[in-house]
Amino acid sequence: MTQPVSVRISVKPHVNGHRSASATAYAMPLEGPLVDTYGRVHDDLRISVTDRCNLRCVYCMPEEGLSFLPRHDLLTFDEIFRVARVARELGVTSLRITGGEPLVRKGLPSLIRGLAELGFDDLAMTTNGTELAPVARNLAAAGLRRVNVSCDSLRPDRFAEIRRRGHLAVVLEAMDAAEAAGLLPLKVNVVLLRGQNDDEIVDFAAFARHTGRIVRFIEFMPLDAQGEWDRSRLVPGHEVFERISAIWPLEPLSDLPGPAPAERFRFSDGQGEIGLISSVTQPFCGTCNRLRLTADGGLRNCLFSDDERTARDILRSGGNDADLALLFREAVWGKFPGHGINEPGFLSPVRSMSMIGG
Repeated sequence: MTQPVSVRISVKPHVNGHRSASATAYAMPLEGPLVDTYGRVHDDLRISVTDRCNLRCVYCMPEEGLSFLPRHDLLTFDEIFRVARVARELGVTSLRITGGEPLVRKGLPSLIRGLAELGFDDLAMTTNGTELAPVARNLAAAGLRRVNVSCDSLRPDRFAEIRRRGHLAVVLEAMDAAEAAGLLPLKVNVVLLRGQNDDEIVDFAAFARHTGRIVRFIEFMPLDAQGEWDRSRLVPGHEVFERISAIWPLEPLSDLPGPAPAERFRFSDGQGEIGLISSVTQPFCGTCNRLRLTADGGLRNCLFSDDERTARDILRSGGNDADLALLFREAVWGKFPGHGINEPGFLSPVRSMSMIGG
């Protein structure tokens, strides 16, 4: 029997008020790219391999008391590979491995090797860097293209204060190891917190200039497990731009391929690049092309939405690839126009960043 090329579904109102109160029926395509009702094509998938982390960053997790998923609830590498294969067949071209901290999951290079064989245009990983140096070459040999390393301070004492565990020297060594292994371009992610590390903005700009690494300043988002997010601690991207430009003028990078969360700027004298991820003050929802798979198989169409469909149930109940493909299409088709952080009715997602995957 020939499969229909579209199916009519009802799109329900969003809890944060992004849709009207009445549900609307649309014809969801069953062929072609993963496109939503706003015309956004989704070709970027973030896969979390674990919700566990060996750090306890103040903007993400409490120091004690956070419970983690039972290991049998996590997708196996074979299950992750199968979801990724279906995603690739649906037009996903960019894949990023996340956590928690992905490198606390044993045997990760073997997963990377399998994913690389699927032929994604980009295969990257976000890591806190604490376990990266010893395995950087193995990851590169397995097919990993590049890494983003999180580092919120260039001062050892303050690094320890924000991360609560780990050492700055180890993370800096990991950056060197990643570069030596060819995991490039190397990006350094900095979450800014008002009154805690925002006095290092210029220091990080100088770091970008001197090392050639791309430093990306990220606004503090309401995704902490403690539920203590406060807008007063947020450092807006425009302020970062102004403070750096007052010393080293910046100019925007133009003609960049595809949508991206970061506004990218180069120093006018040609010595390096920075990025601004202003998810709260300047949302990029209108061009968002991302989907996320949680460590336990939840497929999410927005970092800030609790609308989640489970791939694990399909995988473990005998479902086929067509069922997984339909899951992807339904997730994309149900996506809302924006995350609504700045709307009065916004509610933080039930799962925090470490549980979702960055």
